[in-house]
Order: sequence, then structure tokens, then C-alpha cells
Amino acid sequence: MTSTLVAVLCLGLSVGLRTPVQGGTLLKPTLWAQPGQVISWGSRVTFWPLTISCQGTPEAEEYRLDKEGSPAPWKREKPLKPGDKVMFSIPHMTELIVGIFRCYSLSPDGWSEPSDALELGVTGSYSKPSLSALPSPVLTSGQKNVTLLCQSRSWRDTFLLSKEGAPNAPLILRSKHRAQQYQAQFSMSAVTSVHGGTYRCSSSHSPFPYLLSLSSEPLELLVSGTFPKPTLSAEPGPVIPWGRPLTISCQGTPEAEEYHLDKEGSPAPWKREKPLKAGDKVMFSIPHMTERDAGRYRCYYLSPDGWSEPSDPLELVVTGSYSKPSLSALPSPVVTSGGNVTLQCGSGQGFDRFILTKEGDHRLSWTLESQSQPRGQFQALFLVGPVTPTHRWTFRCYGCYRYSPQVWSHPSDPLELVVSGAADTISPSQNNSDPKSGSQAQDYTLENSIRLGVAGLVLVVLGVLLFWSRNSQKQIQDAARM
Repeated sequence: MTSTLVAVLCLGLSVGLRTPVQGGTLLKPTLWAQPGQVISWGSRVTFWPLTISCQGTPEAEEYRLDKEGSPAPWKREKPLKPGDKVMFSIPHMTELIVGIFRCYSLSPDGWSEPSDALELGVTGSYSKPSLSALPSPVLTSGQKNVTLLCQSRSWRDTFLLSKEGAPNAPLILRSKHRAQQYQAQFSMSAVTSVHGGTYRCSSSHSPFPYLLSLSSEPLELLVSGTFPKPTLSAEPGPVIPWGRPLTISCQGTPEAEEYHLDKEGSPAPWKREKPLKAGDKVMFSIPHMTERDAGRYRCYYLSPDGWSEPSDPLELVVTGSYSKPSLSALPSPVVTSGGNVTLQCGSGQGFDRFILTKEGDHRLSWTLESQSQPRGQFQALFLVGPVTPTHRWTFRCYGCYRYSPQVWSHPSDPLELVVSGAADTISPSQNNSDPKSGSQAQDYTLENSIRLGVAGLVLVVLGVLLFWSRNSQKQIQDAARM
């Protein structure tokens, strides 16, 4: 496998100057690198040379290139003719050639001031981090609270963010440890068209600031116009058992030529599709739902006038990753009309949160933080009420962890709440009476009366048979004595 090292040349990031010779009052020379700030080292066989150029006044007779920390001038060169720049060649860029460089020029009046600092760094020393945009890589003009998130599972204490083609030096932030990763959040001010472009990030350790990781995958930021946002939906629903198929649909305007589906936290568009014909929606298929597919999604489309605004977020949840919790009603699943009941969801797995859902409609859900209990149990108490007779509802609960809120456990066994006086059920979010509930309650009462009548008849028949059996035995015994 070939490896790639990249030399990152950053101007103006150094603090403090080192002057190996006595500088005069002459103009300082200009120092730069070619072919640019980012130099690819290539494969192990083919190398790309790096050239550092220094340009002084026409009177310059000699140039010196110094590397901070080296005891003597790193290199010396004389111009071919007065006024020429000199070029210092580095045939093979390696981790040994890193640090801060400055150049000086010598004229008949003495040595010049040192040039501005040129910092050389090498990437490829560590694995690459990931780069993502929150809430989405599709931005709207004037949007605020946009964050570029650079993170790595390996320990890094510094992250650098750079934009392709930008003349300024990379932005640098110290890392923080969150959600089992080391990360840095680069915040943007109000978005303008200038923020569009391709970004990358890298990481380093502060004791060796010029030894950088491989660059992240490129992240393209798109600044959209004011076109209507598309509609995003999932079939059969946003909560899917592990291994089941799922289809995500995105519908924009008739002018839409291409659709992008983005998953929050992914560095690039998750999927791309073109409609079969103008006005068609596009469908993104997930054959087998897994933990990697769970998350928050948005879609947007490209029209002849530019990119649309992103759709409203769609949160996809996968269930079945952990064993099921238990669900019970306190004090009882039979509730007096107008009363309250508490649903207790519990588990010994140490879930951070519990989710209560109405079976058949996961749009109705309630989430609570778990509470630690004796003997290693965790639970959440959902207060339901006041309850009134309405449609039949069935509840289930799930457990999840804070670091992966879209990855749920298997569902609990179903729990049905019955309103006393009417064999019906209730939901925390459904307190409105239904016109059909009265007739349904009457039907259930008639059915229960029939069941009771049949049970009574069976008891009578059993009593008659028992009486007949005892009389028969008595007659047999009397006949035997005679």
C-alpha cells in the first residue's frame, strides 16, 4: 500500500523571532514555497521536490536560509545575476525537514532584516480525522450557528482547519474530549457566499506541532439560494428494526435536476440521485437497517438557479441493538376514568434514557432520562393522565445510550391500559373523545354479558352432572347390600 505525505506550508503562524546574524536596517526579503502551501510527497518511489524561494533587493549578493533550532545557516545561495531570486531545493520532503524558516540577504551595506517566518509541516504522521458540518453542509445566506466539526478517536490535542485556495493560514484549535472522541468545533459567523468551498482538517500533538496527520476527506460547503426546501420522508417509518429495509424519499420542485441526501456527521453527501423525469421524487434505498444508518438526515436539490434550502431533518432510529426493558403500570393497568397512572420502564443494562411510544405511531413518543435504582437497576417513570375512554392504545418502551440516541433496544412487551367501566384503552397524548367510543363500549359490554351467561350455564350443567353421578353411585352401593 502506498502512503501519501503532504507538506503544509503555513505563513505567519510563528511567535518569536530568531536572528542568527546581526540584522541591519535594509528591507527584509520575501520568502515563499513552490508549488504551493500543500505539497504531496507522493508514493514511496516517486517524490515531488519542494522549492523555497527568497527574493531581496537588486543589491543582494548572497542569501541565507535559516531553520529555527539549527546551529548554523541551513543553506546558502548566490543569485546568478544581481536582482535574481534564489531557490533552495528540498528533493524529498520528510518528517526531518519541519519547522520555522527565515531567509536573509547580504548587500554591500550588510545583512538585511529576516524575512517573515515560513513554517513547514509534514502530514501523514497519524491517521486522518473526520470533518463534518453541523447542522448540514448546505448553508443559507445569513445562516448562523454553523459548526465544522473535526474529530478523531485517537488522542490529538490540536486540530487545524484549512480551505482550498484560501491565502490565509489554517485555523487552529485545541481539542476537547467528548462522546468518546477528541474533537474541535470551528464556528462560523453569519454565512455569506465566501464561506462556500472545500475544507479539510488535520490534527497534531502540541510537542510536535509540525508533524500532522493525514488530511481528512474533503468537505464541500454549498451556500444555497432562497428556493423552496424539499420534503423528506421514510417508508415504512422512521423507526426500523435491525436488518429491515427502508426507503427514504425526497421531493422538490419540478425544476430539480439532482438530489443530495446528507447524514449529519458524514463528511460528504451520503447519496446522490437524479429524477427519472422532471418533477419526480427520488428514492434512496437502505436494504438492511443497521446502527451505521441511524442518524439525522436532510436532503436538498439542484435546479438551474442553484441549490435549494435543506429539507426539515428526518431522524432515523434502529431498534434491536440491546435486550428489551420491562414496562409496567403503577398501581395497575386498569385505570379509573379521569385518574392518573404511571408507566414504569426499567432495565439492568444501565441505559441513559428510556423512550415510551404508542404502538403503530412512533410520532407519538416521550423520552426521559433514566434514574439509578438499588441492585443495579435503571428506570424512568412516565406519568399518564388524566385518562378518559377513547380508542384502544398499546404502549412499548425502549432503552438507549446518550452517545447514540438513535440506536434503541428491542421493544418491551406491549402494555395495554384499560379504562374501568369501558373495556377501552388510553394514551398520554389522546384525551379527546371519539364519536364511535360509546357504541364500541356498548358492544364490549354486550360481549362480556354473553361470556358471563355462558360461564354460568356451564357451571349449572357441571352441578347437574355431579349430582347425577353421586346418586348413581349411592344406588349401586344399596343394591350391593341387598
